[in-house]
Amino acid sequence: MGESVAEATIIKWVLEEGESVEADEPLVEIATDKVDSEVPAPEDGILVKKLCDEGDVVEVGKPIAIFSTEGEKNGATPAPASENKTEALAPTNGAEKAHDEPVLETSEGSEKIAKTGPSGRFYSPLVRTIAEKEGVSLQELEKLDGSGADGRVTKKDILNYIPNRSASPVKEAPKEEPKKSTSKPSTPAGGGVTIKSPDIKVGADDEIVEMDRMRKLISNHMVTSKHVSPHVTSYVEADLTNIVTWRNKWKSKFQEREGEKLTFTPIFIEALAQAIKEMRGVNVSTDGENIIKRKHINIGMAAALPSGNLIVPVIHDADQLNLLGITKKVNDLAKRARENKLLPEEIQGGTYTLTNVGTFGNVMGTPIINQPQAAIMAVGAIRKKPAVIETAEGDFIGIRHMMFLSHAYDHRIIDGALGGSFVRKVADILESFDVNREI
Repeated sequence: MGESVAEATIIKWVLEEGESVEADEPLVEIATDKVDSEVPAPEDGILVKKLCDEGDVVEVGKPIAIFSTEGEKNGATPAPASENKTEALAPTNGAEKAHDEPVLETSEGSEKIAKTGPSGRFYSPLVRTIAEKEGVSLQELEKLDGSGADGRVTKKDILNYIPNRSASPVKEAPKEEPKKSTSKPSTPAGGGVTIKSPDIKVGADDEIVEMDRMRKLISNHMVTSKHVSPHVTSYVEADLTNIVTWRNKWKSKFQEREGEKLTFTPIFIEALAQAIKEMRGVNVSTDGENIIKRKHINIGMAAALPSGNLIVPVIHDADQLNLLGITKKVNDLAKRARENKLLPEEIQGGTYTLTNVGTFGNVMGTPIINQPQAAIMAVGAIRKKPAVIETAEGDFIGIRHMMFLSHAYDHRIIDGALGGSFVRKVADILESFDVNREI
């Protein structure tokens, strides 16, 4: 499920027990604290048994169903693995090891591999099946360098290892001392005074509506951010006349050529990525008394959903994309966000966030940092205003397209000099936009 996701809620089972499904068709709908998504069937088969009900909250890595690639319909219990290619996605009676670790039965009688090794590393059903068939022990798997997420061993890793088992010894996995968190518990505001919400009186004509799941998550996320990070906000007003002129020239051509809209958001993201490359001090996170300097520039863009809730899809390595690439990515993520079709990895790993309050006609905003990031920028509405224009022949008043930028940052690790200089840098990049560029 990706980084920092610890559990998921079963929203809806698409199939009933005994029903068949083709590979990649939806099997179940789940929700995490990051995103709602569908889980596809791993291959053609039958949903033999549900191990979780709708509404259940399940830890990542725990089984939720038994799925058969060759089984009887109507929910019949699958035959043993020696007679049937049934993959147990859950522990069944008589198929458990110590610590309730589910195992995969094999007809070869080789060592059964637990899904989690002594190091805590997870092994997928496919990797375990290959290991058991080829006689690769759990100890060997533990010493393999995995190329997957969180160092997991992939199918490619184990297939590359098997032919060379006897030729070259496996690299001994380094023993690392567990890292001690330097985080210290926060002291409540007011010198130890516990802060609690005020008592609310409900009137006779008032309506009480419970927050939906996403609104509760957003609420907790915002309160945590304000509690963790001392926010400071710097403001700059930028002249976007060149950008408006360029977009007016290209938006119809772009719509005809690409079948998509050309919005201002990709231009803002491009400017942010360029500024971050020059001033990487804002592309950081804080872990207690340690500062984590992020290598990748992954820019999240806050998107409002039809429900009124908010989600932040991420454009990974935005500095590696040209304006056309960013535009395509922005349009795709925004569309799938509205359709609730974002993948978990598409809303994770952000290092900096952009939010466009101008979409709602707001001139400026004071955004809240999207933890664990250290800064966020809000862009306001672009408005025509009279402004002083400096030229070699002298100054004069003209009608210009102006926009406020609001840069909120964590004052623990970003001082005013850096925070203020960064938003000025972004404004300078926007103001120097080339009206003759192609896309």
